[in-house]
Amino acid sequence: MTISGFIVRNAFRNKRRLALTVLSVAVSLFLFTTLQTALHLMTNPPTSDQSALRIVTRHRVSLANVLPEKYQLRIERLPGVQYCSKFTWFGGIYKDPSFSNFGQFAVDADRIFKIFPEMVVAPQEEADFIKEKSSCVVGGKLMERFGWKIGDKVTLLGSIWPCNPELTIRGVYHAHNVDETIMFFHHDYFNELMNDRGLVGTFWIKAASAEVIPDLIARIDAAFRNTDAETKTETERSFQLTFISMLGNVKLFLGAISTVIVFTMLLVTASTMSMAIRERAREMAILKALGFNGLDVFGLILAESFGLAMTGGLIGCFGTKYLFAHVDIYKLSHGNIPLFPVSGDTLALGLVVAAVLGLVSSLAPAYTSIKMSVVEGLQELD
Repeated sequence: MTISGFIVRNAFRNKRRLALTVLSVAVSLFLFTTLQTALHLMTNPPTSDQSALRIVTRHRVSLANVLPEKYQLRIERLPGVQYCSKFTWFGGIYKDPSFSNFGQFAVDADRIFKIFPEMVVAPQEEADFIKEKSSCVVGGKLMERFGWKIGDKVTLLGSIWPCNPELTIRGVYHAHNVDETIMFFHHDYFNELMNDRGLVGTFWIKAASAEVIPDLIARIDAAFRNTDAETKTETERSFQLTFISMLGNVKLFLGAISTVIVFTMLLVTASTMSMAIRERAREMAILKALGFNGLDVFGLILAESFGLAMTGGLIGCFGTKYLFAHVDIYKLSHGNIPLFPVSGDTLALGLVVAAVLGLVSSLAPAYTSIKMSVVEGLQELD
């Protein structure tokens, strides 16, 4: 029998314990990978070459404060600005509040898809959207969720703004790794319903190049300094992280749960190896009597523990990847989570955790086995 065959045979000696150990590690790594993916999405929003060119101008005090519409003309005149669109969160109710967990934004119809080229709309649908003031464009997943089709009427009841837009769906946008759960409608129509108050939540700007962004941010904020509505301009990534900070210390919370999961896995694998070594004390003594030294025995135990942990880790980590790649997380979460991609870095982290656990959990039982003399081992199960 080969050394590898000996290790595998020992691992399969108690098949029930083997299955339960591998399963417990797999479930733990599934939870760990899921939490780390959620943490990664919150603290590191997806970026692209296009998102790196976008900046956002909002009120300096908070997102709840609005800006004058006339700011747009001054922003567009600044060197380095390619496109600028009004971008106001509407937050209306569709049917009832439980159905309304999707983004609704009043925008400049002729510029929004130039600022967000990742969102692809059929040319004719985009033209229809631009032409009709009371029309809207909706993300593909949102269309599927509500069973909408082109030409359907959608009425939003204002919960923040005192108006009720009656919209006609004229287009559908699709995108890869971008939120497809947003509704865009005309800011001109919104302003008309608001009796031409000229209020804007934010301005989204596409810069001509990444190099001009730092200077452009400074010049925009300087242009409105000492006014009644001072601005704060930041990159798209910084703007997204602002929302995460509103949730409190999510990173600490998810990190604490992940630590508990890792500690639980350590206890499970260490307990399994301790029981396995205790049952095989006589065999270890015989191996020593045959000429195997302490390091040889340690290697056998280490290989078995590492193999169990890595098997569970592979099942748990790649099971997570497979599950979220083939399950519609948007439907599963009832519209609360539009995207949940498991990155290669997260998978690598999970496998590293499994490998470390396999090594660490074997140290105590391996040390005990090495220190045990041949006579003590032979007497252990007599």
